[in-house]
Amino acid sequence: MTIQTKAWPLSSQDDWSTPFAEVLLEQLDLRPGLTILDIASGHGIPAFYLAEQVGPTGSVTGIDASRSQVASARAIQRGELPWLRFECLDMRALPSTYPVFQRITGNLSVMFLRPNRFEAMKGLIEHLEPGGQLVVTFPSLGTFDSIWQRIDQEMSRHGLTIERERLAAHVAERPSAAEARGWLEQLNMERIDAIERPLEVASGSGQRFLQHPLLRGGFLDDAYECFEDAGLADEVMTRVSLDLESMRPLIAQRCALSGWKRTG
Repeated sequence: MTIQTKAWPLSSQDDWSTPFAEVLLEQLDLRPGLTILDIASGHGIPAFYLAEQVGPTGSVTGIDASRSQVASARAIQRGELPWLRFECLDMRALPSTYPVFQRITGNLSVMFLRPNRFEAMKGLIEHLEPGGQLVVTFPSLGTFDSIWQRIDQEMSRHGLTIERERLAAHVAERPSAAEARGWLEQLNMERIDAIERPLEVASGSGQRFLQHPLLRGGFLDDAYECFEDAGLADEVMTRVSLDLESMRPLIAQRCALSGWKRTG
């Protein structure tokens, strides 16, 4: 769908959440009057946009396990869009009494369904109305492969067997589009789709690479966690950061998983 510029557009300042939200909106059947549960809602991308689209005849509930993220979203809202509310709630353990919704969305949400993503997805779909749609986005397997390969190469050069095994486990934990599609197939959803859109990330070398806001949190941090020796981690990662040319282009795979709950 075409994203129109309105009072609550997707943020042009967020270089990570917004590109994933755009892929989510491509797959989402969105119209006025819908009830939507937005999981891992963070600071409101795309919850504010969704609320504007459903209007006062609909509702959007954004949930996040982080109290600070919920507080940030409420501060941005400042009482506007009264049919939008944010709650601090663990999406992996929704109460059985929690309402059902016509749509469930989750931008960059699948990584937070750990440790048992399939069971967490099953619990979410219990809160989706028959005939309702689920759309979630996540960086799928293949995201920043060039970085992982270069880190592994440097670990190998240092003879770091345990660290390499830990790194491989981190990479393998990232679901593929096919794996995610399989979850919905097992849950008897229909009209299932899992599409991927590449996103190239620009970065400088050295500290600009190591402290890049899109690369550090949740990606390079995983690599640092593979080491028990912080000094060795800095040495390895610094050498990697100075070899940016061998890793270009830095590509993230934006995966949007969509499915509909059967009515019968």
